[in-house]
Amino acid sequence: SDPEDSSEEVTAAVCLESELQDGQMMEVEVGHHTVLLARCQGKYSAIGNQCTHYGAPLSKGVISGNRVRCPWHGACFNVHTGDLEEYPGMDCLPSHKVKIQNSKVYVSINKKVSKYGNCSTRSYSHYSAAGRSAGAASLICAETLRQENFSGRIIMVTRDDLLPYDKTRLSKVLDSILLRRMEFFHQYDIEVWLRKEAKSVDTDKKTVTFDDGSVQSYDQLLISTGSKGLDVPGMNLGNVKMLETPEDARQIHSVCLGCNVVLVGTSFVGMEVASYLIDKALSITVIGSSEMPYQNTLGPEIGKVTMMKNVRFYMNDNVTEVRGVDGKVKEVMLKSGKVLPADVLIVGIGKFLCCVSLLQYMRTNVPDVFCGGDLATFPLAMAKNQLVNIGHWQMAQAHGRIVALNMLNKQTELNSVPFYWTVLVGKTIRYAGYGEGYTEIVMKGTFEDSKFLALYIKNDEVIAAASLNYDPAASAVAERLISRKVITKKEAQYVTYDLSWLQLS
Repeated sequence: SDPEDSSEEVTAAVCLESELQDGQMMEVEVGHHTVLLARCQGKYSAIGNQCTHYGAPLSKGVISGNRVRCPWHGACFNVHTGDLEEYPGMDCLPSHKVKIQNSKVYVSINKKVSKYGNCSTRSYSHYSAAGRSAGAASLICAETLRQENFSGRIIMVTRDDLLPYDKTRLSKVLDSILLRRMEFFHQYDIEVWLRKEAKSVDTDKKTVTFDDGSVQSYDQLLISTGSKGLDVPGMNLGNVKMLETPEDARQIHSVCLGCNVVLVGTSFVGMEVASYLIDKALSITVIGSSEMPYQNTLGPEIGKVTMMKNVRFYMNDNVTEVRGVDGKVKEVMLKSGKVLPADVLIVGIGKFLCCVSLLQYMRTNVPDVFCGGDLATFPLAMAKNQLVNIGHWQMAQAHGRIVALNMLNKQTELNSVPFYWTVLVGKTIRYAGYGEGYTEIVMKGTFEDSKFLALYIKNDEVIAAASLNYDPAASAVAERLISRKVITKKEAQYVTYDLSWLQLS
């Protein structure tokens, strides 16, 4: 390197040229930095090794073609450029210089480069308004517009009093982190309107009216309002909580200590909050409308074993009324006629404002109006373009990117494999794919042994996988699904721990 910048770089010999074969990768260290070294089509490349989502070591993930998939939550990065290719990561990774000399591989790192590299942005001209609720879909939409040369006006609107934050952490650690700080929005000229709620849209005049009476025109609009809570009598009583914001999380923690808690919902939010409160509440009762927890995602077989000890479950039931004394919740009435004492009621389910069925490219049937996030029912490519509703973080981010590209007339279909995770009593279950309609599960290991891989079969092929302490199995299945490489039932029945049956090349 140039003598003038040699002090800014650190270079190290990391391995012999013959050490890695095509399609292999490993973690190496260069000047106290961990680096992912990969070899694809005879060429060595090096990028940061820590996933930009929660810092997982990518070297323990899955490499397929020119990209690596994180073992924890499925984010993908290009091994040559470090570019983010699949969520839930937020930023790209730095790429490092590689050279071969005397049959050795050398990697050079610029000391000034952050371990995460912000996705690049450029400049263009136009006008647009995006959003109504500043969640994952609207944030990624705004960022992608800037990355794709759009320099017109971008407005994100939310009724929250906080900038967009990582909502997946609320039900797991009852904490949160901002996804971007205000400096980021200033730097890329993205307006964020806080504490403001859209009340109506006039699609003829192309205007949005807000709760304060103000009206904003738009050229193109993304609606990503999420879902609304349970609608039964008594929901306005004190100590009835929904987990939507960091303030909700703090309140739930403080009001539940030593109390009788009733939770509505036996999917991700409800079950995770129950798990969190096990050693804090006096009693926990969970109400679910299905036969087993997670029935529509993990299936009843796994759902059954997630039913925690010291938690009472009322399944195949629903809340019909919430009754209170002195303005606070006192008991919860169920459809079955049961009456449950409650000091606190937590609602972990949502009904949709109006679940919008989308056309191709995340478009509604109204010109220049797009939809994303929990609100959207959309065609999923890996499910043969079946219309699906998937209320998960990674999918909402993918929606935001696809919406932005199509706002710019860069016709792009959604081609993403759903990937989500849940934490129960310290155990993290990962799930990849879309398992609706499965007829059989091929199971290796057990939930009780804290290690399993479940493969969901439909028409003699794998359509989804769930795993516990079986990394990077879920990520490997996701890569097979995204590349349309069928995993047959016969293959699934020969699962081995080293995952050699899941070879991607």
